[in-house]
Amino acid sequence: MDWLINLFTSTDSVAHIAILYSIVIALGVYLGKIKIGGISLGVTFVLFAGILAGHIGFTGPTEVLTFLQDFGLILFVFMIGLQVGPGFFESFGKDGIKLNMLSIVAILLNVLVMFACYYIFFDTSKVENLPMMVGTMYGAVTNTPGLGAANEALHSVFGNGNIPSIANGYACAYPLGVVGIIGAMIAIKMFTHVDYDEENEKLKAMESENPHAKPHPMYLKVTNEYIAGRNLKEVSEFLNRDIVCTRMMHNGELTVPTRDTIFEKGDEVHVVCQESDVEAIQAFIGPEIEADWHENEAQQNLVSKRIIVTNSSVNGKSLGKMHFSSLYGVNITRITRQGMDLFASRNHHFHVGDRVMVVGPEENVDRVAELLGNSQKRLNAPNIATIFIGIMVGILFGSLPFAIPGMPVPLKLGLAGGPLIIAILIGRYGYRMGLVTYTTTSANMMLREFGLALFLASVGIKAGKGFWETVAQGDGLLYVLTGFLITIIPILIVGTIARLKYGFNYFTIMGMISGTYTDPPALAYANSVCSGEASAIGYSTVYPLSMFLRIFTAQIVVLFFCGA
Repeated sequence: MDWLINLFTSTDSVAHIAILYSIVIALGVYLGKIKIGGISLGVTFVLFAGILAGHIGFTGPTEVLTFLQDFGLILFVFMIGLQVGPGFFESFGKDGIKLNMLSIVAILLNVLVMFACYYIFFDTSKVENLPMMVGTMYGAVTNTPGLGAANEALHSVFGNGNIPSIANGYACAYPLGVVGIIGAMIAIKMFTHVDYDEENEKLKAMESENPHAKPHPMYLKVTNEYIAGRNLKEVSEFLNRDIVCTRMMHNGELTVPTRDTIFEKGDEVHVVCQESDVEAIQAFIGPEIEADWHENEAQQNLVSKRIIVTNSSVNGKSLGKMHFSSLYGVNITRITRQGMDLFASRNHHFHVGDRVMVVGPEENVDRVAELLGNSQKRLNAPNIATIFIGIMVGILFGSLPFAIPGMPVPLKLGLAGGPLIIAILIGRYGYRMGLVTYTTTSANMMLREFGLALFLASVGIKAGKGFWETVAQGDGLLYVLTGFLITIIPILIVGTIARLKYGFNYFTIMGMISGTYTDPPALAYANSVCSGEASAIGYSTVYPLSMFLRIFTAQIVVLFFCGA
């Protein structure tokens, strides 16, 4: 039995560390699946399992715990950045700017409420109280990367000395933070007299009135005499709109037109365009007709085929510069990326993982498939080189010191902010540097959850030793109360403004709040009552900027105020 006792007590052995993390993470994940009132804490319960382990003395060397904590944080924030990068800058649309501004206001209010609670309820002469309030704030807003960034910034301020533990404040505020976010959203519903059925009907009406730039196929008959004798390129330029003419019926013969193909009055064409351009194109070319060309397609050996882009040499190239129509006699009508159908405009840049619809002679379509890759097996292989190149650059970027007057130490984006920014940039512009950024959703989630579990377990184990004293004998209940105030006050203010002043749909507001607080349980609740995608769109619109500001704000607060 000595070998078993040594396995659990010999803290210097690799086997002990592996057993420690395996038990803490497995226990935390399983307990996190338990739902109370339909709400669960998910992987965040790993933190509480770690606190329990640390409290009973089941721990490891501080150096090892710190390494695994920092590495887990880097992996977690980098994979988040890589995921949100492609849509980060596109989120600032017409309504996107308003939603992001409201999100920024909510984040600033979180900080202001935290400072108000600090000066009202706590002894400001104690150096550990403000760091604990920072931890409480990030538990209240359920943002773990911000906790990591604040914890790292504390190392810059206090060096290797007596660093205040902020994980206890986070643990005190987190459970009620999850409940408080959903509760505050319900309170906004009551204050503004929202009816779920009415909001869902408004969403359907808005979606029908404002079609997105999705591909729309249709058969048209050429009736405009002005078009006769002009080629497809001239017609497209006159319309000042992108159209893809996939097939043309001319004198009973079906062909795949190129940009030099001449239109004649009476021709029938199959056109794909953006939904918003349908009426203009019909008015210019001719009316929509019903057509069945399957028999003719079979005679001409024409096929439509979905092809997966897996050839890394194509990554980043634009559709217009690939000259598929002139070189191969085929047309690409639509692109599917991350489950969304997109119109194939000439300015579209191919990314590895795109699925494209190709129309043309079967032999030519097969040649295009070979050019684009079309290998599902290759797509499933992870591009880990890009991940570690990005992490390396992110760490270097995060280590750059920026001297700011009035700050005790130079500002650094650190191990959280640096990799996050670089990941966003690589996710958006990596193709220009020849980097393949495609990662399957399951692979991204796996790495994110793995990194988060390592981080939470490490923080919990390190904080466990003094947790009971903080909660039971210290100001634990006060941290719970202040955390609840930090959670609900900004939501009530910003949510009410978004509804009454800007008139946003209630489900969009729910998504915006969930994204601002980076809280998946709140989004899950919003999706359960929304019949459309409004909540998910609101969440994804503000999530990237909110995540960045949560991490950045954590370091600003710690470096400006905790080191004073």
